[in-house]
Amino acid sequence: MRQWTHRLGVATRGRGFHPLNSELTRAVGESGVLTGLLNVFLRHTSASLVVTENADPDVLRDLETIVARLGPDGDPAYRHRLEGPDDMAAHIRSVLTLTEVTLPIRGGVLSLGTWQGVFLWEHRHRPHQRTLDITIQGE
Repeated sequence: MRQWTHRLGVATRGRGFHPLNSELTRAVGESGVLTGLLNVFLRHTSASLVVTENADPDVLRDLETIVARLGPDGDPAYRHRLEGPDDMAAHIRSVLTLTEVTLPIRGGVLSLGTWQGVFLWEHRHRPHQRTLDITIQGE
């Protein structure tokens, strides 16, 4: 069994979605693994990873709308406010979603559905430098 690891830096532009399919596809190619699993772990508590539709941008806008209702910025009930009104909301959003995903590799490529995309979802308003640990295992 082959194992391959890589640390990827992603500069976000603030709250919103950053597509990762091309970076993950490149990682699979560099790993040389034809059949196996790719795991992506986000090393942060105020951003997350999601696998969702990548064809219609309204899906991403609607996700942002609904999650904003579940974890609104500046809620007076929050005690944690050290870094501004979006701080605790970002942590809530991160806990409601994922900080790691595992995807199958078949035939040397990611085995995603036709309309699936992998996204880093930045939950803070200002830009951040995010770090992803990518691990690929297989043959």
